[in-house]
Amino acid sequence: MSTANPSVAARRRFCLVLVKPTHYCDDGYPIRWFRSAIPSNSLASLYGIAQDCADRKVLGEDIEIEIHALDESNTRIRPNRIAALVKAADVGMVMLVGVQSNQTPRALDIARPLREQGIPIAIGGFHMSGVISMINGDDPSLRQAQAMGLAVFAGEAEGRLDEVLLDAQAGRLKPLYNYMADLPSIDGAPYPLLKRERVKRTSGGTTSFDAGRGCPYQCSFCTIINVQGRKSRRRSPDDIENIVRANVEQGVSRFFITDDNFARNKDWESILDRLIQLREVAKLDLSLIIQVDTMCHKLPNFIAKCRRAGVKKTYIGLENINPANLTAAKKKRNKITEYRKMLLEWQKAGILVYAGYITGFPNDTAESILSDLEVIKRELPIDVLEIHYLTPLPGSEDHQKLFRAGKWMDPELNKYDLHHITCEHPRMSKQEWAYAYQESWRRYYSYEHCERVMRRAAALRAFGNVLFVLTWFKASFELENCHPVESGIVRLKSRRDRRPDMPVEAIWTFYPKYMAELLHKTAGWVSIYLRLRRIYLSIKYDPKRYEYTDLAISPVTDDEVETHEMFHTEAARAFVESERRIDAIIHRGTAAAEAARMHAQTAV
Repeated sequence: MSTANPSVAARRRFCLVLVKPTHYCDDGYPIRWFRSAIPSNSLASLYGIAQDCADRKVLGEDIEIEIHALDESNTRIRPNRIAALVKAADVGMVMLVGVQSNQTPRALDIARPLREQGIPIAIGGFHMSGVISMINGDDPSLRQAQAMGLAVFAGEAEGRLDEVLLDAQAGRLKPLYNYMADLPSIDGAPYPLLKRERVKRTSGGTTSFDAGRGCPYQCSFCTIINVQGRKSRRRSPDDIENIVRANVEQGVSRFFITDDNFARNKDWESILDRLIQLREVAKLDLSLIIQVDTMCHKLPNFIAKCRRAGVKKTYIGLENINPANLTAAKKKRNKITEYRKMLLEWQKAGILVYAGYITGFPNDTAESILSDLEVIKRELPIDVLEIHYLTPLPGSEDHQKLFRAGKWMDPELNKYDLHHITCEHPRMSKQEWAYAYQESWRRYYSYEHCERVMRRAAALRAFGNVLFVLTWFKASFELENCHPVESGIVRLKSRRDRRPDMPVEAIWTFYPKYMAELLHKTAGWVSIYLRLRRIYLSIKYDPKRYEYTDLAISPVTDDEVETHEMFHTEAARAFVESERRIDAIIHRGTAAAEAARMHAQTAV
């Protein structure tokens, strides 16, 4: 006699496969690693939202939602296996999540064989949301996706995923789900979460979450403000604590807080206080990476509390040292007169400093880019410089303007990774711009400057991490030919995964070439690491290492506009003079207000 529970036997399965695509290298292979660098917060967010849908049984009491989360940067994506997974369930679908512009061609190539087998698919992320927000969806890749039968999702999925899952269950996915005009609150929303076995596929076992979304500024090259909005939406400190504890329970304690600008999160202090409590009272061993602006040091106690909360690395959008370029990009909040003061405060707090730097602003020339780069090396205490091409990313104001003006932009979305030229420059040829970009990388990560960076770190703080990150950035650029933020440990390639418009290489060609490449690159990584390590050890055991100083780490003085070359350009002098006039007006206003107050007191 059977003892099976009829209610259990009657349960049906809905298979949901979440895929975060990578993009193709110049040789046409998906960029995939044994261990990737940056965790995908989009994947973690969608997984958390989907798990909430499963817990609430949004498809009915008799339907179990089975969720698979796959990040192609560290996992091979086989469409046939995914199709078999979905077909083995009673019903299901695939979602291509967090798809950026450079990942869109790969995402559509993953979708094509799935659609040929009748698998329902939705696609979302910054590209689709951005082109709908800024150019009303007038985009070839969006039209191609819909022509293939994909459901395009624009906006954020909190509170909206139920509808998509119900439509997929009923076999009636809509061509477009557009929520761009209705961004949800994330206070109390389902938490970003990935299982430990997925997180361990990133270097260092780092996961991610967003404490807030949106940015109040108007940088013309940015897509955040047009996709996530300019109004700050935040998770509560309770939410943050729950996210951290849920991850620590599964053995994950390293976090990338993905807020585009954590310092502008209105709850930054209460969030940091909660994290400090978790570290100092609950004794959780937390390690954090954050992103901030160049004026965050003006917030009382911000940097000190970041240190106590466990921030080990901070990414700062420096962008440029030419005030005319910053003004052109609507980045007026970046004040070059504050750069050294701000950077030194981070350094003295013992926090590794990453700085973003963009080449190709309207006032740039190849000569000015390289001249500015040398000034940065001499005068600014930056550990890691992330150098980019100015790229009109779909979803940004820059892209919108070029699109409306009918200007040339490279139609190949795969190149929109900040590591390829995708538009024309008013003062440089493509060759000049490429030379300036590549030479900037080579000069900043020369062994001579790497030694300088390590000496500064040793003089100001503990400097163990700087050896690893300098190796990572130097080797990624010189050996892997990809931007370090999308680099990883041991490049993996599969012969049959090559881009469809490029020929599949023969076995006797592909494998010898791939093995030779692996050996060459591994030897290169080891060589770079060993040479940098020799420098590192010579500094570590130098009894005079704390006596080292240079222009970058010397105390900030009032006469720096005279002594530092950063202020000697025409644009810098004009900026400094403007700042002096503003300060004088503020001082006169303050003095007048104080005089009026004293007069009123005397009258009384």
